[in-house]
Amino acid sequence: MIWKPNVVVAAVIERDSRYLVVEETDDEGRLVINQPAGHLDHGETLIDAVKRETLEETGWHFEPQGIVGLYLLPKPNSDITYFRVCFHGKALRQDPDRPLDHGIVRVCWYTRAELLERKNMLRSALVITCIDDYLRGQRHPLDLLHYITSPDCLC
Repeated sequence: MIWKPNVVVAAVIERDSRYLVVEETDDEGRLVINQPAGHLDHGETLIDAVKRETLEETGWHFEPQGIVGLYLLPKPNSDITYFRVCFHGKALRQDPDRPLDHGIVRVCWYTRAELLERKNMLRSALVITCIDDYLRGQRHPLDLLHYITSPDCLC
């Protein structure tokens, strides 16, 4: 059997030195803080996935402007590894009446310092790592991504 990582997308969205995050219930029932993030669906582009996940989790329409980084995160005591593609961009507008994904408790705008005060609530170290990479100016163009849809692809 071939092992494959779980592909996830995340969004770093900054406004006035605050970052859009969600407080959500994880698989163990703990309240955790994460960037808008989620799994890539079959047939979906990474850009479409991060737009969808951000809207579903926060009610905000998201415009990706670049890629912060690519991250591998093994889940402890498991054979699961997450491959995270983290985007940065703008929150365009919010649909305040839109129902949010199951498990989302609330949507917040926290400063980096406020997130560090809640570090025991962070879903993973990637929450701060992605923000720190963003703050260091780590930005890659969206055209780094290529989607090969031709049936002639010799993959």
